[in-house]
Formats: sequence, C-alpha cells, structure tokens
Amino acid sequence: MAVYDLDRINILLVEDNKFIRRLFADILRRFKVGQVLVAKNGAEAVEMLKVSEDIMIPGFRVADIVISDLMMAPIDGLLFLRWLRSSKDSPNRFMPFVMLSGAADSENVKKARDLGATEFLAKPFAVETVYKHILEIIDRPRPFITSREYFGPDRRRRDDGPEFTELRVTKDSDITLVYSADRVVKPKGPSDVWKFVLPNSLKDKVGGIRGGELGEIPSDLLEEAEATLERAALDFTDWAETYLANLSGLCDQALEQKQEARRRYFAEINMLAHELRGQGGTFGYPLISVFGKGLYEVTGIECEETDNAVEIVKAHVDVMRAVLREKIAGDGGEVGRELKKTLEAGIEKLMTVT
Repeated sequence: MAVYDLDRINILLVEDNKFIRRLFADILRRFKVGQVLVAKNGAEAVEMLKVSEDIMIPGFRVADIVISDLMMAPIDGLLFLRWLRSSKDSPNRFMPFVMLSGAADSENVKKARDLGATEFLAKPFAVETVYKHILEIIDRPRPFITSREYFGPDRRRRDDGPEFTELRVTKDSDITLVYSADRVVKPKGPSDVWKFVLPNSLKDKVGGIRGGELGEIPSDLLEEAEATLERAALDFTDWAETYLANLSGLCDQALEQKQEARRRYFAEINMLAHELRGQGGTFGYPLISVFGKGLYEVTGIECEETDNAVEIVKAHVDVMRAVLREKIAGDGGEVGRELKKTLEAGIEKLMTVT
C-alpha cells in the first residue's frame, strides 16, 4: 500500500464554530496537509476562492479540497456549495467538497448530494473518519456528471458485491464522454448526460500511482491527530459550559417577552442546541449529543414558544450540566438512564400542563 504525502495538498476549512475550527485545522495539520486555510462562513470562503482567479500563475489553486460546515450565516454550506458548482466566478467547479454537519439527517444529506457534494461527514466526528474521507476523495474520485438538472460527482454509488443490482437508468453507453474540464456547460437535450473523464490530479500530488494500489497516511500521523483530539477534550467542558450559560440567559430573556416576540430567542437556542448536538460525542460525551439533539428538535420552527417550552429548554440545560459536572462519559450507564428518564418525565409533565 502506497504511503501518501499530503504536503502538496491545500484544504479550505469552513466552520463558524471557533473551537471546532481550530481543532479540525489542527487535525489536518497533523496529517501534514501542505496548507490549511480557514474561513468563518460561506461568504468568507467565496472571497478566498476568488483569489485563484486574480493570481495569474498557471495551475495555481487556493485549495484542492473544501471541507465545509452546513449551518452557517450569512452564507451556509449549501449556498456555498451551489456557488462553487455553478458560478462563473468559481475557480474550480470540480473541486472535491466535503459537507460537515451535526444535522446529518436524510433531508440534509440529500440536499448536499443534489447540489454536488462529494462526501458528507457527520458530527460528532472521529479522526479515523476524517482520514477515510480524505483517502476516499484521493483514491476513488467519482466522475463528474452534467445534465440539464445537475452538475457534480456521480450520485450513484457502485456496489460490486455478489448481490449488486444495477439500478441506473442511464448506462455508460448512453452518456457522452468529455475529456476536458473546460467544457462545463449544460447539455442542450433534456435527457442528455455528459460524463467527465479527467486525470486524478490529487493522487499525482500525494505520490500515488495512477490507477494503481490504494494509499494510506503514515500511522504515526494518525496517532498524533488522535492525541490532538484527546487534548481538545479537556477544553470541551469549558466550551460546553459557556454554551449552556448562553442557553440559560436566552431562557431568561425569552420569559421577559410576550410569547409572540420570542421567536428570535428560540432561533438562537436552536442554533446552540445544534452545536451541542454535533460536538459532544466527538469529545467523549455522547450524552451531550443526545440531549443536544433532543433540544434541537423541540425548539425547531414549529415550537410554540410558550412558558412551558422555555422550561423544557431549562430541563435540557440541567441534565447537560449534570453530565459535565459528573463527567459522565459514554452512555452513562445507570446514571445516564436516570437522567434520560428524569428529562422525559419533566418534558411530559410540561407538555400536558395547559
């Protein structure tokens, strides 16, 4: 198996959470990625990528791979991905794009896939998962497809196992093969499909043999990245406590308002819950992810924002504080089950009170 050197690869990381942005960038640097560029949101990322068009150096690329969070403002990961795949200002419409999100439900995965995402990386994440996604992009790049309705990596995953059944309607014999990245225009016919057959430039950059064996990153680099994640776990409790304090403050502010004026407070609560949902499991506190997910779901757009709804938020904050205070790792065993029961009973009581 070939050992890859990522020193010639540049990765653009787009993440609005400062704590996660710093950690993820550190993990990529432990992989010896040549350059890790960071952006706080999609708008900043767009401006960074436009630099490629302004620097008149043949073959120059600000980034070879994009890893972007989904939920950001003012431009989220989906809008950023749409720009990268469709805008005339995009420096490379074929750039591999990994969508990163704690909201890895089927709806968001489908949206990302239909806009041309290469891979979807769910939060909480592990070092090994990040590593495997990068290798997948290098070793098994999916050919790009363009039609009247879509441009992006082939959305059909092959499975050559013994029970594999070909489900594709359009066969390769019906597809027009394109050998140049310069011809990125929509086919004229509604049923026409073009398939781009392009060289694997990333594999060339990392020292792989084109069309040959798969590669790997040196094991010592993976160990260093794992150690980075373990050290970050020590800071997670402080970060999470800050978020919980913000949730409590938003609850107090919401109660000072009439019910019809509470939407913006619940929107902020929902976003903070999304962050907690995505991070807890990464740092050894999966119960934080479980309770964060529950809070995210009950404070969504259909939430009625009553006093009882505020109390439900507070109940979630209380159990998450207990997890951090008692350092309850894993599923928490009997203590974890009791916390879940307490929360469920409190929610049921509040939802039945008129």
